[in-house]
This record gives sequence, structure tokens and C-alpha cells, in this order.
Amino acid sequence: MSKIKFPKNFLWGSATSAYQVEGGIDNCDWSEEFPAGKACDHYNKFREDFELLEALNQDIHRFSIEWSRIEPEPGEFDQKEIEHYRKVLKDLKSRDVKTMVSLHHITTPLWLDEQGNWTNTEVINYFPRFAQRVFGEYNDLVDYWITINEPIVYAFFGYLVGEWMPQKESLTSMLKVVRNQLVSHRRIYDAFHKKDSGVKVGITKNNSYAEPLPGCFLNRVSTSVKKYLWNEWFLNRVNPQLDFIGLNYYRHEKIKFPLQIESGDNETSDMGWEIYPEGIYHVLKDLKKYDKPIFITENGVADAEDQYRKEFIKNHLRWVHKAFEEGVDVRGYLYWSLMDNFEWADGYGPRFGLVEVDYDTLERKIRDSARYYAQIARNNSLTIEK
Repeated sequence: MSKIKFPKNFLWGSATSAYQVEGGIDNCDWSEEFPAGKACDHYNKFREDFELLEALNQDIHRFSIEWSRIEPEPGEFDQKEIEHYRKVLKDLKSRDVKTMVSLHHITTPLWLDEQGNWTNTEVINYFPRFAQRVFGEYNDLVDYWITINEPIVYAFFGYLVGEWMPQKESLTSMLKVVRNQLVSHRRIYDAFHKKDSGVKVGITKNNSYAEPLPGCFLNRVSTSVKKYLWNEWFLNRVNPQLDFIGLNYYRHEKIKFPLQIESGDNETSDMGWEIYPEGIYHVLKDLKKYDKPIFITENGVADAEDQYRKEFIKNHLRWVHKAFEEGVDVRGYLYWSLMDNFEWADGYGPRFGLVEVDYDTLERKIRDSARYYAQIARNNSLTIEK
């Protein structure tokens, strides 16, 4: 056995998003076609949930502020909801937990959806307006700001293949969305830094590890195209206006010309996703060229029986550490997610949580894998077999 030590100030945590855990959000674009209902009732139970977070030795937490709560009508801000999120932030701070706040995590207000959602050019004014109001309310309580969660994933699934809201299938719409995301991020970054030069603003990017199937050079060409479009294109355009990069890593893909994607032969999660820890190392190494601090802002497995999660965490962290040893500036690891939640178009079936949630009684139960992760966080080290 040997011990892997992480850097002294390495941060350990987990992540959630508002629509997936809070409950009671009925005025966003997902609430009619994909209602989350009461979800985990985290809106009312956040203190109880943060006690669990504290018991699991976590010192950073990522969550989102629901735009449709704060701005239920265009230009009208709900002071009650503003005060709610202030209580959330203060509770985390009272536990000495660093805060990482996402401003857009998939959902948007119904009023924006009625105006074309992210295809409407006015979103480059609407979203920064919301962001600046939130910044003015909470900047003293927020350590890290994330403008947009997984911009390419959002644009792809919502506007090109139609699996997510607003269920469009249009390349033109997808390209409009991505353009508006880029402009919005830049505007928010500049506005925040104008008000506070020391503020830390980033983005979370879902990057997969792609490699070519053997046997044909065109597979290598296809892999390069996939890697550029999915992993790099957006980052290349916002890198000058990033203080850090948030990496969400879930997928390993084998590419066959022209862009056919196949999975490997390793164990799979409850969602059928291949478990491939080595991929996080390669993706982190690729991010090194951007010369930014990196947080793993999401990395998790759907595993209702808690069969794979302990090994999943251990093996991914081994590869994270290897990337760090080779010069990648990794500052923290946030598991997805703190608790079971509403998994978008897949509903309540997948179970990603460190904490199990009974959706009928709302009872929380810490999984064994969570206790294992808590030991790693407490010791800031990982014991592995040589």
C-alpha cells in the first residue's frame, strides 16, 4: 500500500443545481414538460443538507442560483428569493465552506422561454442583467463565480438533438445559442472585474476523452475534429476572460469516421456510461495549455446500489493526482453530486448522490462510498495498492 498526498490547500467538495434538488420551481422552462416537483426539498432542507456536507469533511460546495426564482418576470426581482439565497450562502460560510455559485445551470425563466430562450439575441442583455444583480447582492459571500454550466452540452441537447428543453432540432438555433453564450460570458466577466478586480470568474466545461478506433487514419481525423468542437472550441474563445476552468468529466468515447461514437469494454454505470478513470488524466493534461487553475466541478457515477462509487472516486483521484504531478494546476475536486436528484430528461431514476434520498419521505442516508470520500477529504490523501 502507498499513500498519495494532495496539495496543502486542495479543496474537497460536491455539487448540486437548483432545479435538480430544490423543489417548488414551477416557473422555468423545464417545469411544464419535465416537472421536478418537490425534488429533494433542498430549498427548505438546505441547513440539514449542509450538516451532512460538513460531516463529510467537505470544504467547498458548488450550487446554482435559480434565475426564475430571482427574476420571475423580466426586470422584476423577488426580494424574498434574494434573501433565501443569502441565507444559503451565509450558512455555508458559517461552516467555513468555500462557495462556488453557478449563474446558469440548464434552466431559464418561462418569460425568457416565451421570447425564444437563448436563441433570442436579447439574452445577451437579460442574462448579464440578472448576473449583475446577483453579484451586487452576494459577491462578499461568493468565492468562485461560474457563468454558464456546460455551454456546449446545453446547446447540443436543447437546440440540436432536442432531448432537453426547449427541444429544438436546428443547427442554426444551436449556433445562435453558442454565440449568445459567448457574448454573455464575456460581458459578465468584464462587468464583475470592473466592480472587483480580485473576483474569480470561470465556466464549467463538460469535456470527454475521445480516442480513435484502430485501423483507419480517418478515425484519427474524426477524433481530432470531435475533440476540437466539443472540448476546445468554446474554451479557445473565452480563455482570455477566465480566471479558472471548471471541468465536468463523465465520458470516454471511441471514434469511428465520420463521427460515430462507441463505448469501451469497461464496467458501466446505471446509465450505461463506461467507467473510465484514466480519461480524466488525459482531459486535464489537454487543459494545461490554457494556463488556468482547474477545478473538477463535476465527476460522478449513477450507482443506485453503491457498488462502484468507492472505486470510481479512488481511481479517478489517482489519475487527477498524476495530472497534478505532471504540472496541471488542479485546485479541487467536487463530486457530482451531494445527493440523489432529478437527472434532467432521465428524471429520478439515476442515483448519483453521495447521500441517498428517499423521494417519498425525503429521508437522507449517507452512503458507504460517501464515508470513504470523507476520509480522503479529512486526510487530504489517498491510500492505494502499489
